[in-house]
Amino acid sequence: MFHNSSQRKYWIFRSEEELEQMRRKANQKFRNKLLESGKSGVRESMFLERHEEDMLFRYYERRLLDLCNAFKPAMPKSVVGTAIMYFRRFYLNNSIMEYHPRIIMLTCAYLSCKVDEFNVSSAQFVGNLLQETPAGQERVLEQILEYELLLIQQLNFHLVVHNPYRPMEGLLIDLKTRYPALESPESLRKNVDDFLTQAAMTDAGLLFPPSQIALTAILNSASRAGLSMESYLTESLSLKEDKETLLKMYDSMRRMKALLNQYELPKAEEVNVYKQKLERIHAEFTTSSTKRKRGYEEDGHVAKEPRLAEEEWTDEDLL
Repeated sequence: MFHNSSQRKYWIFRSEEELEQMRRKANQKFRNKLLESGKSGVRESMFLERHEEDMLFRYYERRLLDLCNAFKPAMPKSVVGTAIMYFRRFYLNNSIMEYHPRIIMLTCAYLSCKVDEFNVSSAQFVGNLLQETPAGQERVLEQILEYELLLIQQLNFHLVVHNPYRPMEGLLIDLKTRYPALESPESLRKNVDDFLTQAAMTDAGLLFPPSQIALTAILNSASRAGLSMESYLTESLSLKEDKETLLKMYDSMRRMKALLNQYELPKAEEVNVYKQKLERIHAEFTTSSTKRKRGYEEDGHVAKEPRLAEEEWTDEDLL
């Protein structure tokens, strides 16, 4: 149950400002670490600014969504939602300058398949990297496995994600059985699904309970269809006398819609410029093998020496 979950206790935050503060802190932490390392050639101008990091984050998050949508066999929505939430949680406290999102996004998708019991083998998983040769797929799998424990640790071992898809189905059933004023609740499904996909690409899942996201999606879909469902809130959900809760719900819905309206797809020309900066940082100043082995060594395990450097495969190899 969400009410007693680690998600509610540790991964629902007060405001967008709090989330941005955490990301700025992660960015600054990496800057300080590199500036204090004594490595030659390190200068402030080489680092990604926060808005540049955010642009690249959204680019790789979109690539993650594309990978999941094109996955064979078809990946359930809950698995996709879990993968995206892992990706967002990981980069709350880590900079993309320290851990390249290209491998983190694949590791998030791989781990979500396991946790949500979507039964695909490791060979099937990397088989979806269609541009890779079989040998290349094997090497990418090695990287994923070497990053997996690091990802789990950075998620604080909180692996169960409550997505809005199950509450959405429950609300549609409730509308069919207890709200005859709406003739065809199923007619809302397409717009509801679109809303939930858009919401997953924002911080909505870090700010609002999944049931609230699902309810907002349904009310938004009804509004787009020219239907009023205020009586569903006041009568069926018994909020008529609880004006404080009703007002808080409306406020959360407004904030959620604002998040979706503010979302912009990353511009290709800007992404290409920032990717060059990111690749330069990873090529010159990060030691990827150390990143991968962290966690294994802490638990007394020995990680294999990586046979493939991250720079040897590109974004074009993902699909």
